[in-house]
Amino acid sequence: MSTSSAAILGCAGTVLSAEEAAFFRDVRPWGFILFKRNIDTPDQVRKLTSALRETIGRPDAPILIDQEGGRVARLGAPHWGKYPPGRAYGELVANDPLVAREITRLGARLIAHDLTSLGINVDCVPVLDVPDPKGHEIIGDRAYGDTPEQVATLGRAAAEGLLAGGVLPIIKHIPGHGRAMSDSHLELPVVKAKLAELDARDFAPFRVLSDMPMAMTAHVVYTAIDRRRPATTSKKAIKQVIRGSLGFDGLLMSDDLSMKALSGDFKQRAKDSLSAGCDVVLHCNGDMAEMKAVMTGVGKLSKEGRRRAQAVMGRLVRVPEPLDVAEARARFDAAFDGRYAG
Repeated sequence: MSTSSAAILGCAGTVLSAEEAAFFRDVRPWGFILFKRNIDTPDQVRKLTSALRETIGRPDAPILIDQEGGRVARLGAPHWGKYPPGRAYGELVANDPLVAREITRLGARLIAHDLTSLGINVDCVPVLDVPDPKGHEIIGDRAYGDTPEQVATLGRAAAEGLLAGGVLPIIKHIPGHGRAMSDSHLELPVVKAKLAELDARDFAPFRVLSDMPMAMTAHVVYTAIDRRRPATTSKKAIKQVIRGSLGFDGLLMSDDLSMKALSGDFKQRAKDSLSAGCDVVLHCNGDMAEMKAVMTGVGKLSKEGRRRAQAVMGRLVRVPEPLDVAEARARFDAAFDGRYAG
């Protein structure tokens, strides 16, 4: 851990190239992330996760994936089951929130079973963004509901299901992407709401789940906090809001550095994110030239980063909560009238 670099990186395909393996051995990222381009069969994914860990010599190294359900799912047919978007859980039983909570936890527990069987131990879930009716659809049905209370309740249920199954959750996109009027993959959103409005609605679920092990930043400018910099690269947003009023002391990672919301070259993006207070930076697309540029701006985990990284790994359950997979999946499918079966 002490020799790990403050980065999470991707790879290009379904197997590691010799160049990738040598690069990862050299730069020793703290963890890795997988996308659809890296997924073929269960055996192939297991070999890939094992090969990634071998390059850095850490058998429990974090390997991340975005397996939310709905339109954000890297695993799918024919080898893995379908899961609904977050909104479907919120709409499940409007007059019985306990049932919605139970099924949300169950869905996450089933996802954890899928992931651990592949050697994946981190899921970029739950989405805690509270959507604004005027906001961009990039969040949309990924949100669990329209109120901070509903998002926080079901977000915690999802996080608990993952943790019980031996998978670490990541709360995202802290301190809140729901009010953004544009997609940060494509441009920099600027949110002009007053701080009191943001605190009461957008930030609230993150405060409720501030005990979670990891969080991913939002590439969003909140003019009430910092008129120039998005939260990812804003010392004010991280120190005053994320670490301050929200009370989050887990491992803070940037959202993907290759998103167009950020400016500057990759070295500068990495340096700006880390100097603002992120513990690790994330680069997703597996482009070797970009990764090399990112790593020129990344050093080893800081002292605080090492402390948080060790605490994160301490949250991994070594013996998952018992699960009768067939019974659990049948109960899950029944809750949605079979819409996600198969």
